[in-house]
Amino acid sequence: MIIGYARVSTDDQSLDSQADALSAAGARKIFADRISGSKRARPELDKMLEQLRDGDVVTVTKYDRLARSLKDLLEIVEAIREHGAGFRSLAEDIDTTTPAGRLVFHVFASIAQFERERISERTKEGLASARKRGRIGGRPPVLTAAQKAEVRRMRDEEQRAISEIARLFRVSERTIRRA
Repeated sequence: MIIGYARVSTDDQSLDSQADALSAAGARKIFADRISGSKRARPELDKMLEQLRDGDVVTVTKYDRLARSLKDLLEIVEAIREHGAGFRSLAEDIDTTTPAGRLVFHVFASIAQFERERISERTKEGLASARKRGRIGGRPPVLTAAQKAEVRRMRDEEQRAISEIARLFRVSERTIRRA
């Protein structure tokens, strides 16, 4: 049996195009998650893996719908193989039920992992360059240095309640604890 797996990262994204493509490819059952691919705990993926039988073929529209890292992708495809099932990706025309398909799968997965690592490296380089120019990312601090000093004095010397200090400065209790 052909079993489809679809995934989108957020609730506002639609699974329709993936479901249509999987149905057109002959998927009789489609499992779908609305969760980031970087999260390994995906309820529908886990349910699908539990239900796999010998001879099934797990089909996805693109292999990045199944996993975001090479390690995760290889582990999931190995789990599929251990159930006696194959893996097929429509966009990359990969089918691990054949030796040539397994080779192509490993090559594509390696290239995708390389691309993600390069993107990460370029992002880190860009952030380091911005820091050298004095640009610091992230949200601005909620409390000034003087306010932090006052918070520490009230909290540590006067032993005032964290909740009371948080109300006075109109910040969260966590901000008071970190000050």
